[in-house]
Amino acid sequence: MLLDVSTHRSGPIFDGRAQALANQYVDRLERQLAEEGLNILKAEMRAVFKHPTGYYESRCVVVDGRKIWDSRVVYGPWLAGVGSRNFPVTRFKGYDHWIKTRHQLNERKQGIGERLLRRYTGRM
Repeated sequence: MLLDVSTHRSGPIFDGRAQALANQYVDRLERQLAEEGLNILKAEMRAVFKHPTGYYESRCVVVDGRKIWDSRVVYGPWLAGVGSRNFPVTRFKGYDHWIKTRHQLNERKQGIGERLLRRYTGRM
């Protein structure tokens, strides 16, 4: 008795399409998370800043598609409460807008990733 167990490889997993889509998914997820984080950050700034001028908010941008950056605004660390001129030098302890943004984004990231993944798995 002879049993042939050979296989034929074909389809997106074997021809590289699945890997390319997985890489596209990761890139898009990073961009979406950064954009969502920027939206959260700007909402937090509008909620907590007592005398906003709009300049700091306008300088906060997404860089390289995956990083949120305040463009090195000189008083950024002071606003965040990590500057050398914060408490105990002055009474101002800073706002926690970056910390709240991180927490809110961590709460939302799984749902964002799952929704986006559904779009990509159908093509794999």
